[in-house]
Amino acid sequence: MANDLFAQVEALLKEGGHARPPVHLWNPPLSGDIDIRIARDGNWYHEGTRFERAALVRLFASILKREGDEYFLVTPVEKWRLRVEDAPFVAIDCEVLGEGGQQQLVFTTNVGERVHCAATHPLRVVVDPLSGEPSPYVLVRDGLEARIARSVFYRLVDRAVEREDGQVGLFSGGEFFAIG
Repeated sequence: MANDLFAQVEALLKEGGHARPPVHLWNPPLSGDIDIRIARDGNWYHEGTRFERAALVRLFASILKREGDEYFLVTPVEKWRLRVEDAPFVAIDCEVLGEGGQQQLVFTTNVGERVHCAATHPLRVVVDPLSGEPSPYVLVRDGLEARIARSVFYRLVDRAVEREDGQVGLFSGGEFFAIG
């Protein structure tokens, strides 16, 4: 039952552990659907009510797993499907270390994870074919992405460079990521 999942998560929260659980090793059978939704803006909702405790959101985010186009909260014995409107995380800040081809983009998500953009954590931009509006993402971990907040993306666009082949983008971690 979903209440068991909440009890397990609450117990972990009280323990205060900060290491990310090995969700990639957990493959229990599907327990069912849980009325949790991660909105496009990164807010989490349970039965229509917004989660107010940031620590609880961070803990749930640590047991989030993606399989194909579906998202689950998993423990060693339970697996609950939840809804994600866009990406499960939002990159709310980006620190730029260094310059030019040697620069490193370090994103911070709404759940406090830091992601060093590189080949293992690529940046990608999807352009809506109707509106032309870009939606930028960075891979956080295990198929889970963060949508880059508009204000952060605008700051990155200001730092974009045009290569000799005409592609516009950003360098990070020794890689070039096209953004336009």
